[in-house]
Amino acid sequence: MADVAAPGGKAPRQKLPRTVIVLGLVSFFNDVASDIVIPLIPILLATVLAAGPVALGLVEGVADAVASLLKLWAGRHSDRIGGRRMPLMLAGYTLSNIARPLLALAGSWVAVLVLRSVDRVGKGIRSAPRDALVADVTPPPLLGRAFGVHRAFDNGGAVLGGLLAAAALAAFNPSLQTIIVLSALPGAVCILMLLGVREAPARKRDEPLPPLSWAVLSPGMRRYLAVLGLVTFARVSDTFIVLYGHGLGVGVIELLVLWSALNAVKSLGAYAGGVLSDRIGRKAVMLASWIAFAVSYYFLCTTTTHLGLWWVTAGYGIFAGLSEGAERALIKELGRPGEYGTAFGWYHLIVGLSAIPAGVLFGALWQFQSAAMAFSFAAAAAALGALLLRFWVAPALHRHRTGSPAH
Repeated sequence: MADVAAPGGKAPRQKLPRTVIVLGLVSFFNDVASDIVIPLIPILLATVLAAGPVALGLVEGVADAVASLLKLWAGRHSDRIGGRRMPLMLAGYTLSNIARPLLALAGSWVAVLVLRSVDRVGKGIRSAPRDALVADVTPPPLLGRAFGVHRAFDNGGAVLGGLLAAAALAAFNPSLQTIIVLSALPGAVCILMLLGVREAPARKRDEPLPPLSWAVLSPGMRRYLAVLGLVTFARVSDTFIVLYGHGLGVGVIELLVLWSALNAVKSLGAYAGGVLSDRIGRKAVMLASWIAFAVSYYFLCTTTTHLGLWWVTAGYGIFAGLSEGAERALIKELGRPGEYGTAFGWYHLIVGLSAIPAGVLFGALWQFQSAAMAFSFAAAAAALGALLLRFWVAPALHRHRTGSPAH
């Protein structure tokens, strides 16, 4: 079967729009700020606040779900106001970069849950409009590359954030709370960079948006989103890898460097995957990525040494990044012109709502069974997602592309 999402042929040698690059820099500095903090959360919970894997799963799952509930509204609202994305993006990035440093004041895991959720409210407000803006300004032959570059910037910020936290601990040995407060500095740079983003002129809608209903989506989009929801059970928070390393006796500084290495290879994978998806198709790239998820988790749950953890994490990271750009590019291709904000809102909603049961279930399996059981479950979810993408989603996407009726 032909790969239904491929635009066909080699992408022309065109430059990405300036807006895509500036948005990438915005995400870069936001993730520097975020990833000074995020890899410290499982350590903060386990040491300072005496909370376990279930608490970590609940914190990460609820935080992502809170964000997802807003993403559909935000994407839809940006379509309703003629494609104006910037007001929501500015509000979202500002809220996150105010809330995140306040984690230094948390006195319990419940306080961490609340502040992490507020941080993710900001993510919920900005994510769908931002992705829609990338789709608005990018020519179709460059769509995979554009989203791949954006995800590469995003993961690149995580690299620098983790390294800065590790360097601060090594040089000055400050408290975890002091390092969290320092995240406010790159957060401020993120907001300043955002002011340089140019968006497309607002459009006046000739007709109202269709009802915000699951049934209105095309069969291909519904199947695709359902499978992405399942794959979310495989994409547990990377903070669990940090927790696993902590259980193996890896030191805090080494864990921060490991976090940075993970995001470095994710960044490389995201760019390569975006470019490949423009050339060989979205489905092929996603299948390779999801199958590799399953294999990586299998090896991770059998790893007992520091060196083994490094090797498995590197392999996991590059394949985890591979599908990031392709997945978002396919959402744009399945969405209707003038409704890309809504399409990305549905995407983020489904993925985010799946995050609560995914995070809590993974944490519960870990705490009441074993880490190996939890990672094995995630591997099974990834493998099942790949099978469904190949044999259930792909035929519907083919019909969408060719315009043939659904069966």
